[in-house]
Amino acid sequence: MELVCPAGNYQSLKKAVDNGADAVYIGFNDETNARSFAGLNFNTNKIVKAINYAHQHDVKLFLAVNTYPQPQRWHQWRYAIDRAADIGIDTVIAADISILEYASNKYPELRLHLSVQGSATNSESLQFYLHNFGIQRAVLPRVLSLAQVKNLAEHSPVELEVFGFGSLCIMAEGRCHLSSYVTGESPNMCGVCSPAKAVVWKNEGDILESRLNNILIDRFEKDENAGYPTLCKGRFEVNNDIKHVLESPTSLNTLNILPELAAAGIKAIKIEGRQRSPAYVEQVTRVWREALDYFLTSDEEFTARSSWQNVLAKLSEGSQTTLGAYSRPWQ
Repeated sequence: MELVCPAGNYQSLKKAVDNGADAVYIGFNDETNARSFAGLNFNTNKIVKAINYAHQHDVKLFLAVNTYPQPQRWHQWRYAIDRAADIGIDTVIAADISILEYASNKYPELRLHLSVQGSATNSESLQFYLHNFGIQRAVLPRVLSLAQVKNLAEHSPVELEVFGFGSLCIMAEGRCHLSSYVTGESPNMCGVCSPAKAVVWKNEGDILESRLNNILIDRFEKDENAGYPTLCKGRFEVNNDIKHVLESPTSLNTLNILPELAAAGIKAIKIEGRQRSPAYVEQVTRVWREALDYFLTSDEEFTARSSWQNVLAKLSEGSQTTLGAYSRPWQ
């Protein structure tokens, strides 16, 4: 299985490459990718530098063009595909059918992967994307159980990639409009669920408040870890009880089911986190590289080492991990 790792900047890319990634996925520094934070991502010159570094180490470079184009700015997404083809990107990860059609028609040799934002969950939809746009791989949404993943893998006409570690989302990928309720900007349309311009931090004595577009999202006690504010992971008062109503901060971790994913024929494990630091990328990549190598080369039955799990737990949201939708024992 390939290990596909994130990079929001050149230093993160180097950390991913140096610690064992088989492929690194990045985005242009504009709204064509779903991690469009100020200070993140790559301009054309930086991407050329990134390609050279990756290819020198036999690592592939993937480009996410995975948001949905705005009608008045369609040319911006089209130009992203043109640049990707011109500078030699190994693979474009896309979701919108207009982007897939443009790329497949104009650049038939350009390898295409269906983004998780495409939210394809059955073999018929994968067959549609293969037949019409020639995709070679699909990234599965994080809403399928392990049984559903196994069943889909048996009938899939293309390679499958799944998320192995990183932040979760309560929405079906490609269908998120919850954040736009507060900020007016949806990540699938504008590239980020909590735009920095809408984020305000304010100290009220020993209490730290986080707000989005002046809407109170959370309050943190002194020395309490404060996460970046997103509406779905805020704490709200319901029936006189303040709690995480929609989703608790936690991270997906599939290390324990690695053998089952491999047995199902999953082609690649993807790590979430283009918005995270180079240190995060370095540590997560190293753990997963060691785990995959151990699984592939050891004669022993695979068991995730406690040292790996401890590192991943410290890097997760809320310092806790979950199997998420993969774990549905009633199925």
